[in-house]
Amino acid sequence: MGKVLVIDVQKCIGCMSCVTACKDEHVANDWSPYAKPQPDYGHFWINVEKMERGTIPKVKVTYIPVLCMHCDNAPCVKACPAKAVVKRADGVVLIDPAKCDGCRQLKSKPLCIEACPFNAIYFNEALSIAQKCTLCTHLLDDPKWKHGPRCVDSCPIEAMIYGDDGDPKIRELLSRAESLKPDHGVKPRVHYLNLPKPFISGCVVDPEEKEVVIGARVTALDLYTSEKREVSTDELGDFWFTGLEWNHKYLLKVEKEGYESKVLGVLTVDKDVNVGDVFLEKRR
Repeated sequence: MGKVLVIDVQKCIGCMSCVTACKDEHVANDWSPYAKPQPDYGHFWINVEKMERGTIPKVKVTYIPVLCMHCDNAPCVKACPAKAVVKRADGVVLIDPAKCDGCRQLKSKPLCIEACPFNAIYFNEALSIAQKCTLCTHLLDDPKWKHGPRCVDSCPIEAMIYGDDGDPKIRELLSRAESLKPDHGVKPRVHYLNLPKPFISGCVVDPEEKEVVIGARVTALDLYTSEKREVSTDELGDFWFTGLEWNHKYLLKVEKEGYESKVLGVLTVDKDVNVGDVFLEKRR
């Protein structure tokens, strides 16, 4: 069995408690042989990336905590000439501060930093070593500590779940989870639930009455899969299609009794789309 972390992006509110807890645990604390102290500034062994999606007024904000993914096929392990980056039997990837020489002989940025596709490794200028999230292994190895990594323990809405990949509850979560940058083939041990998918939104308006149209039927036909979705405009005249497929093409149509139907054309969702105001003309 190995250690895994599952993060539910839909729950994350961007409170930064995980970042603060990481700083509290590692700044000015020497947890050798796991890690030397984290610098006061510049390092974020866990960081919360903010994604602002769409355009005003149809905007959604998503927060994604990002840390070392403790990959099973970790490129940082392969890149380190000093053999300082090691993967433990439980899946945790550590940088041995006693072995790391900061690739000084290369006179360039440490190779592990360049190899990491998640930008999760940092250079400690004062100590001349590379550093990153240890998953608080100094705590995990302490039989008296029962709360997982500090970031998990600090999350007020339990958006982060830590456990063993052999646990049935964890396996069920993993069956629904995704990874960041799956095309890299690094087999991460940090997984995500509810990563953002694109949306199409808009507002249906009666230009003659200068009022929104409530209860209009809006359909979105996926031209790749033939899947048809249908929503109705709300009390503000708004409609939302969420959880769409990236880079698919959708044909949108708006209908309402007493109005001429309107086809909005084909939309490619390579990003979140706000079509703006859709004007429906009354049927004469």
